[in-house]
Order: sequence, then structure tokens, then C-alpha cells
Amino acid sequence: MASQINETMLWMLLVFLVLSNMQQRCNADGKPQVPCLFVFGDSLSDDGNNNNLLTLAKANYPPYGIDFPMGSTGRFTNGRNIVDFIAESLGFVNFIPPFATARGREILKGVNYASGAAGIRNETGQTQGDRISMDRQLKNHQITVSKIKQMLGNHNKSTAEYLSKCIYVVTIGSNDYLNNYFLPQYYPTSTIYTPQQYAVVLNDQLSQQLTSLYKYGARKFAVFGLGAIGSIPFIRSSCGSGTNGSACVDNINNAVELFNVGLKSHVAALNHNLTGASFIFINSTAIGSTSPLLASLVSNVSCCKASSITGQCVPFGSTCGNRSQYAFYDSIHPTQIVASVYAGRAYKAESPSDAYPFDISHLAQH
Repeated sequence: MASQINETMLWMLLVFLVLSNMQQRCNADGKPQVPCLFVFGDSLSDDGNNNNLLTLAKANYPPYGIDFPMGSTGRFTNGRNIVDFIAESLGFVNFIPPFATARGREILKGVNYASGAAGIRNETGQTQGDRISMDRQLKNHQITVSKIKQMLGNHNKSTAEYLSKCIYVVTIGSNDYLNNYFLPQYYPTSTIYTPQQYAVVLNDQLSQQLTSLYKYGARKFAVFGLGAIGSIPFIRSSCGSGTNGSACVDNINNAVELFNVGLKSHVAALNHNLTGASFIFINSTAIGSTSPLLASLVSNVSCCKASSITGQCVPFGSTCGNRSQYAFYDSIHPTQIVASVYAGRAYKAESPSDAYPFDISHLAQH
């Protein structure tokens, strides 16, 4: 009986802390800190855009979503993803809808365009089937902006003013390595570019894409760097064990770090060159390597039973019971608890290395 009472009190305390936290993150009148949140990226942010595409990169089946209120929605994890937590931190009550299903006035709160297997480059991820590349996501955003303009009375000034207050989160680039550069049997990019050259090419193209968003009216950008993708279970497994395996992992992580260093420089340049814009760089690698919680998680295997071919959860397959103790849900994508850590430190930096020049909470006020 005593243990039941203690457990009840613990749950009540947890609920109280969550509600208090959400209340603190909203303005005094209960509105979100920004009017809308737009999301661009890949499977780390996808919340259903790939569901009806002819592609291997989809997650609208169990055991994905086992800890999500609405079940398997297309999120590549057991529960919420990074942008779900960021939206909550900004005070949004509802989840940001995917472009595939966003309708009516709900788009005024923002739209998620992210697509599993998508990349900065248009050919990235083509071995997976259909996916919505960054360029296609920009075209979809143009459709949204046109609809918002109609809702606001076809006034360019009012639309521009509205969009300038919104936050644009961008999480893309991982597939340009995993589903492009490091798949030489399908893509020629690694024979055309050295890792240094490829990082430059990717950053130049992403900068052009971000500049296009700026021209559509965006002013506040949170751009995520890439994590240590060479260390995910799927890649570790494909690299193999021993000295050669370690060299393979390091080779991928070193290439990705070249991209991250370049991206931070591009963020600084965009801030300098685009009048009125505020770009911030979220250092995913630094967050991942300095979090005590993340260091304590099981990170060498997936939580769900994963396919050795795709790295994704086997449909209706088994999953671990202690999901809060695993870093990866399938062999590629992080669990909900990992997403919460990255989102939490992106929103409110715990270290100067987490975000440059400041974090999302400051971006919202900027």
C-alpha cells in the first residue's frame, strides 16, 4: 500500500513539474513565444510527410510511436521527435502538422515539411524511393506562404511581418552522407569530391536554400549541425569490428565534422549578409558528447528489432521494455529521451558550445 501511495505521489509530482514547465514557457497570455514554427529536414523531424509516398523511408507502423499519444504517425522514433519538444518549449499546445495533411487556418501556427531520406542534394536518398528533397520542401513552403497571404488579406506587408516573427528549424544533411557520399556503389559523389570539397559544396547549396527562405519572408533560423552519424548502430555494424571498423567510423565522423565547421561559418556569414536575419547554429555533436544522460544510455544496439537492410524497425516487431535507457530506437534514429535532450539544450543552452551565437529561447525574443 505504501509503495502504491509513493508511486502515485511521484506521478503527481511529475505531472506538476511538466505542467509548470509548459506554463513557464508560454507568454503571460498563454500564447506561444512565436506565432508559428516551420520545420525543414529529414527523418529526424518527419512527422508524417512520407506516409503516402512510395518509399522505404516511412515509419507509420508499429512499433514506431509506441510512446506517442496518437500511436504510429510517421515519426521515426518511439515517441516525440526533436521538433515536437522544441514546439512544446516554445509554448505550442498542438503538434506542428505535416505538410501532407495540414489544412485551413492551422497552417498559421506552422507546417512541418521534413521528409525521411531527404537531403540537401536532390539525388540524395533516391535508393530509398520517393522523398521530399530540401528543394521540394521549399516549393511546398511557397504554397503555404501563398495560402497565408490569402488568409491575411493578400497584403504582402502583413504576411512578411507575420513570417518574420516565426522560427524556421532546419535539420538536414545526414542523408547527404549516409544515403549519398558513403554509398559509392550507388552515387559517384565520393569519386568527384574529397570530404573537404563535399562539405563546401553541401554548405554552399544549403546557404542558397536558406537564402531562398529568407526571400520568402523567413528571418529567424535555427539550423542544426549533424551528429556523429558514423557512430550509429547501423553504421557501426556495416563498418565491422576491429581496427578497420574504428577507422571506418572515424572516417565518416571526420567528414561530418568538416560539414559542421563550415555550417557554423556560413551561419555567421548569413547573419552578416542578410539584413534583419537571425541565424543560429545548434552544435549537435557537442551536445551529444557532453551530456551525462546520453553517456549513460545503451548506444551500441537498437531498442526495436531492426532490419539489417534498412536499419528501421521490423513492422510489428518486438521492442525493448526499458526504452528510456536506450539511445537508439531503430538502428538509425534516436529514442524520445535522446530527442528531448537535444531539443532541451537547443532551446536553452547548458554550455557555450551548444548554440552559436545564442540558443532558440533567445532567438524567439530576438
